[in-house]
Amino acid sequence: MEKEDEDLVDEFQRSWLLAQLGPDTDPADLERRFFRLRSVRAVTLEVLGERRAKLLADPLKVTVDGVVTMDMQENLRGIERQIEVVRQVPAPDDPQDEGEASEALAATWLVPTRRYR
Repeated sequence: MEKEDEDLVDEFQRSWLLAQLGPDTDPADLERRFFRLRSVRAVTLEVLGERRAKLLADPLKVTVDGVVTMDMQENLRGIERQIEVVRQVPAPDDPQDEGEASEALAATWLVPTRRYR
């Protein structure tokens, strides 16, 4: 039973994952990924990488003259910035020195969208 507890995401790790990926992320999917990857940082980077790949699979900008313009370029840039932040901030399961504090602060910037016609 001890081995099973080791493999599962604890509440603190789950909270960190949901803070990075959003509250609508499927916790069961995160558990399966964690079981395979063994790191909350790896799980987060994999999910963000999939979201980035999904954006790149479709056109980033679509314009129907006089009707609508959809521009996903800022969403792509936002995911790329988020990937860099996740790579830099400490994750809850990172090994730490005994004398080192376990507090981490992550910041993100909200950028207003601009709508053009």
